[in-house]
Amino acid sequence: MAKITVVGLGPADLDLVPPRSRQVLEAGPVYLRTARHPAAEALLSSGRTDVRSFDDLYEKAESFEALYAQIVSELLHAARKDDIVYAVPGHPLVAEDTVRRLREQAPSSGIELEILPAPSCLDALFISLGLDPAAGLEVRDALTLDSRPLNPAVPLLLLQVYSRLVAGDVKLKLMEVYPPEHAVKLVRAAGLPGEEAVEELPLYELDRRPCDHLTSLYVPPLPVEELHRYPLDPLVEVMATLRGPHGCPWDKEQTHALLRRYLIEECYEVIEAIDENDMHKLREELGDLLLQVVFHARLAEEAGHFNINDVIRGIVAKMIRRHPHVFGETQVKDSAEVLANWQEIKRQEKEEAGETPTALGGVPRALPALLRAYKIQGRAARVGFDWPSVEGAWEKVMEEIKELKAAAATADKTAVAEELGDLLFAVVNVARFLKVDPELALATTTRKFEERFGFIEQSAAAMRRPLNELTLDEMDALWEKAKGMEKLSAAPRRRKDIGFSWRIEEQGDRHE
Repeated sequence: MAKITVVGLGPADLDLVPPRSRQVLEAGPVYLRTARHPAAEALLSSGRTDVRSFDDLYEKAESFEALYAQIVSELLHAARKDDIVYAVPGHPLVAEDTVRRLREQAPSSGIELEILPAPSCLDALFISLGLDPAAGLEVRDALTLDSRPLNPAVPLLLLQVYSRLVAGDVKLKLMEVYPPEHAVKLVRAAGLPGEEAVEELPLYELDRRPCDHLTSLYVPPLPVEELHRYPLDPLVEVMATLRGPHGCPWDKEQTHALLRRYLIEECYEVIEAIDENDMHKLREELGDLLLQVVFHARLAEEAGHFNINDVIRGIVAKMIRRHPHVFGETQVKDSAEVLANWQEIKRQEKEEAGETPTALGGVPRALPALLRAYKIQGRAARVGFDWPSVEGAWEKVMEEIKELKAAAATADKTAVAEELGDLLFAVVNVARFLKVDPELALATTTRKFEERFGFIEQSAAAMRRPLNELTLDEMDALWEKAKGMEKLSAAPRRRKDIGFSWRIEEQGDRHE
């Protein structure tokens, strides 16, 4: 009966290969999965003609799946002609997909399979890292890291981090669960005298280090307090209960469309808390806004589209992808370059998704009209469709005022509405040149009006007079008094609001 003897080459040179395995290797013929291993290199350098490796297949294969399938196919074919030896790095049953495939296919091919163990890279890694696997440890192949969810409460050991490209993929997947600054250990040539190296580094620097076929990665567990940094599970469970068979009738009736207005309301309430600099209120309103996010995610999960974990995973990946100057090797000199990179990455993402980028695309139609006009104008300006200076914008405002007056004289409501829209649009253009967010500026002015009018109303009540009995002159006097009081009490807050509106232009559309 044809036979394949699988031999483990251990973690280092031939000295660590057991005697029986050494005898089998000397009998040949020997097929090496890869020659990039100290023991394999020793076999090839001995001058034997019956030792070959499959390294040539690595460059030709379209994927590891295809590569391993071809190696197994060639091994089975060769074994039908003569008994062969198949040598693999480490232990044959540790992170060795070709051996797994041989165990599945050899019996049905009428080929006997014998597996001779050897010390694995794990043995050397346990010593290098001072690990006791009995205390809890998860071992995975770096190439199949995303085969199942990660558990950050358990130490993780990743094998075959054999290139910076693999390290980059590993880094991105790990940072969906671990913080970027989480300390990890990169181990190279464990168990190889004179070459072994262990380096501790933050996770986000992982792909900035050289990696080869003898490189592994150790990821310590997160501290208990870190495991609960994002305590969304209780809220997710509450929402699941509310939507469940014995939940709340109102919650069970909701849809994405029905919840739309609540999402908008909660956003504005968060903004109001920010404007009032009320941190207690802000904490509460952020919770209400978060509830809306979890609610929509629950509806999507019930429909089989996605869940809250997909939402978090997606935004984490996006933020890492769009910050190559933090999580990658891109160099930037200021925030302007950050914004330029952000826009270019967004453009590439849209192209990869099959979308056709447009100059004005991506501005939500549901935005308040002034804010949407501000953003639309900014997008057009990016491609050169803009006034050379603010003077052109001022002249356009004057022109639109004249046209609005002319339309008003005709009593044509459609024409008046159109000309009023043109005037507002022109005013937004001036605001953009002055680097003031018109939405925030108008909101600040409206709030200022409310406060002054509220003072008039309170003053009338103090005089025991109905508000509508005050003369216009009396109201004007109270209005001026309210303005004077603002200079002492409310002016610092208004200056803060205005300062924020000046920063809006600097931030641009970065977080769209």
